[in-house]
Amino acid sequence: MYVGFVGLGVMGQPMALNLARAGTPLVVFNRTPARCEALRAAGAEVAASPAEVFDRARTVILMLADESAVDAVLGRGTPDFAARLTGHTVVHMGTTSPEYSAGLRESVHSAGGRYVEGPVSGSRVPAEHGQLVAMLAGDDDAVQAVRPLLAPMCRETFGCGPVPGALLMKFSVNLFLITLVTGLTEAFHFADRHGLDPRLLRDVLDAGPMASAVSRTKAPKLLDRDFTVQAAAADVLKNNRLIAEAARKAGLASPLLDVCHTLFGETVAQGHGGEDMVAVLRALEARSDGAAVSTGPAPSGSDVSAGFPLP
Repeated sequence: MYVGFVGLGVMGQPMALNLARAGTPLVVFNRTPARCEALRAAGAEVAASPAEVFDRARTVILMLADESAVDAVLGRGTPDFAARLTGHTVVHMGTTSPEYSAGLRESVHSAGGRYVEGPVSGSRVPAEHGQLVAMLAGDDDAVQAVRPLLAPMCRETFGCGPVPGALLMKFSVNLFLITLVTGLTEAFHFADRHGLDPRLLRDVLDAGPMASAVSRTKAPKLLDRDFTVQAAAADVLKNNRLIAEAARKAGLASPLLDVCHTLFGETVAQGHGGEDMVAVLRALEARSDGAAVSTGPAPSGSDVSAGFPLP
């Protein structure tokens, strides 16, 4: 029985490649056909359309950019939706709003399908090495059926209860990640502008209690001003917005996240959205040099402006 995989972007392509290399019978589709060639070379079959993926696979993994892309692939809102989803399991591994995911679950169930929410923690390099961490939510039987399928892509999987528990867990993890990497970047900017040796800063961090897999991945990029993408700044901004919206709906304060939201907004506005998230350094440098780019109002409830945080 084939497994379907739709969405072969920065994360999706290495994830699907790990499935194919593990011997999973795989049928794939991507809107940009060239992204399928590496999968074809690894033994996967390439479908001509999303409909063909659903025709050939009972379980279909989606790693898509946003809600509109998911709806388009599923044919949601069209007569094709019910026929496409009946008897199928959809594994939604991208990042969308919790409300959207909960609504999608109801739509899939109404069409006679099963739905698993399965966002992952990790960027391109962990995806390439099958070292992602998956958070799963949905009906227990569906989650248990999907869990072994994810093993070639994920070193661990965690059950997070009913939908949208997995996305809310990912938001919690990403809130820490966004503020952590922004703080690391600001520390390197601070050291650089004080004339310190940034390699010495890296060594001190690596030797101390703040060292982590994240700092050991991102510090070399900051040292070399290497902005090649592992997790794109534009995607971080999208995640930041979704987390901030979830915080507001729950009546929660998120002051650190709000500062990061403004900084990543400036980074994207300066034209660096396709670069790695450490490109937030460019926004910090612009502020220090008096050339910050205004990106409009900060998230509702925030006390930050497009410049420095207000006292």
